[in-house]
Amino acid sequence: MEKIRMKNPIVELDGDEMTRVLWQWIKEILILPYVDLKSIYFDLSVTERDKTDDKITVEAAQAIKRYGVGVKCATITPNAERVAEFNLKKMWKSPNGTIRAILDGTVFRAPILVKGITALVPGWKKPIVIARHAYGDIYGGVEAKLAAGERAELAMAAKDGERRSLVFDFAGGDGIVLAMHNTDDSIKSFAKSCMNYALDTKLDLWFGAKDTISKTYDHRFKDIFEEVYNAEYREKFEAAGIEYFYSLIDDIVARVMRSQGGMIWACKNYDGDVMSDMVATAFGSLAMMTSVLVSPDGAYEFEAAHGTVTRHFRQHTAGKETSTNSVATIFAWTGGLKKRGQLDNLDALVNFAERLEAATIKTIESGEMTKDLALLFNKPSTDVKVLNSRGFLEAVAKRLNRGIAKNLITRFE
Repeated sequence: MEKIRMKNPIVELDGDEMTRVLWQWIKEILILPYVDLKSIYFDLSVTERDKTDDKITVEAAQAIKRYGVGVKCATITPNAERVAEFNLKKMWKSPNGTIRAILDGTVFRAPILVKGITALVPGWKKPIVIARHAYGDIYGGVEAKLAAGERAELAMAAKDGERRSLVFDFAGGDGIVLAMHNTDDSIKSFAKSCMNYALDTKLDLWFGAKDTISKTYDHRFKDIFEEVYNAEYREKFEAAGIEYFYSLIDDIVARVMRSQGGMIWACKNYDGDVMSDMVATAFGSLAMMTSVLVSPDGAYEFEAAHGTVTRHFRQHTAGKETSTNSVATIFAWTGGLKKRGQLDNLDALVNFAERLEAATIKTIESGEMTKDLALLFNKPSTDVKVLNSRGFLEAVAKRLNRGIAKNLITRFE
């Protein structure tokens, strides 16, 4: 077949370790044979970020704002051990946090459901969509160690003069301190994004924070959500037959666990980070969840909602075979290509992305999958074929070719 020609590029953000290996294989096996790929490439490996003093991460985020669509590979956020391992200048901040701070908006994460894999929470019958605020909190935090005898104070250069509040007096021993922030504008954007997405998908919206303890910080989230809902969305929600519901985060967790699913669960930044992993794991695997950051000005960044699979990478570099689940990374690419096609009115690119998603799901449902999914699959082991990392991509490619030959879009025989 003739390759699909793109009108405008997507911004391609390469990453680290095993996901970087999968990134190249996905392009080689599943994309480049069919698409004349146009991309603006940024290497966000931890060594390249260190070499550029992390300027490349900022440049990548700015490029996404400029071109409208980005696709990101998983990257290392270094801790002390990683600094020593890669001989880095410092413990650089999370590249995801940097990109999200520049783009603002909301991260929507939803499980990729496959027939044959049952959720670990028996009552969950419908997808749970995590809407994660993508700005501020600990991801933009300032932190420090303090020695015994030192004091930590919060100093605010307010309009009516400086105000200071004691955080803690470390008279009795060493300690640590963290300061974080958010903005009303970002919280409003978060609320509107969640409510618009709820209307688009006809799903109830649940939001939880801890306003009983954090009486200023978390209470501001609660108040702004309520103000936005009452001013702009109450009538729309009632007309659509859906509900906006607020409660304490611990109550929301309990309600979600008892539910059948089928709602949008809005979370503050850190809560969304943790709960999206919990939801993904309960539905099957961390590698079975889509993730897209939607900015207020209409830029989209698609990524895999998991790490760089360090253990598998070390096996790979030692020449050993791995069976690494690449589904979320495939869906990051299909999400980006689909959105690029939608923005550019390029139906062929949209259809190709849908075909690739369907081929991926159908490959698993037919019994061909990586080891992590085989352990969860509800079929006799004799009906399941465990494939290595590259073998799974090649199996998807075979099914994709058959589907393209039959001119099918959403499902394959």
